[in-house]
Amino acid sequence: MTTRTTRRPPARSTTPSLRVERALQRDGYRLVAGMDEVGRGALAGPVSVGVVVIDEHTRTVPHGVKDSKLLSPAARERMVPAVRRWATDCAVGHASAAEIDAVGIMAALRLAGTRALAALRVIPDLIVLDGNHDWLTDPERDGLLGLIGEGPRTPPVTTLIKADMKCSSVAAASVLAKVERDGMLVAFHDDFPHYNWAGNKGYSAPDHLAAIKAHGPCELHRRSWHPFTGHADAAVPPAAGSVGSGPVEKEWA
Repeated sequence: MTTRTTRRPPARSTTPSLRVERALQRDGYRLVAGMDEVGRGALAGPVSVGVVVIDEHTRTVPHGVKDSKLLSPAARERMVPAVRRWATDCAVGHASAAEIDAVGIMAALRLAGTRALAALRVIPDLIVLDGNHDWLTDPERDGLLGLIGEGPRTPPVTTLIKADMKCSSVAAASVLAKVERDGMLVAFHDDFPHYNWAGNKGYSAPDHLAAIKAHGPCELHRRSWHPFTGHADAAVPPAAGSVGSGPVEKEWA
């Protein structure tokens, strides 16, 4: 069975460090992966999960890397090449708006996370997940199916509140995921310019909400999300396990 623990955050610091990762490596987990998600509260586009793996030889994270929400878009984009050179391995996985509607946000997060893990060249010994809830481990597969040896199993997961502000690997993962997802929304903007996704990245910014009111949702919107559940064109009902009223997140910068 996968062991899940919730670790207390280390002492307050102004920048992420490798303190947590090094402690885990001393416990025998040589390949430690930091994982973080972006786009969870957006109204359009995918939810995306970044993963960054480090080993015992990985040095201090490149200067300036921290939680992606604390960085400007230009700063995040400049850091991506340095993070990719720094990490032992890294990847980003996505789950589409249609998949979020079909299976709910938690299962979609798991889907994006497992896709990120599948894109790695190495298998982490342990994953540090931001927050206090393990949305990555599938309890059904990790339980009975894991015991009988059917299908791939998720590596052990440990959760850490504010890991994106404390752990270098998690902060770096958030940067990779944010830059890649933002790039996708900018690319979608050309096909649906009236939503201004190049500016709001699919979140519930005032201009996005106004465009939805004027034009209705498109195929890249999460139809099970507020405000679409009350919209005449929102033909897709809320999926089981989905969040009918997505949280408002000011993350479009």
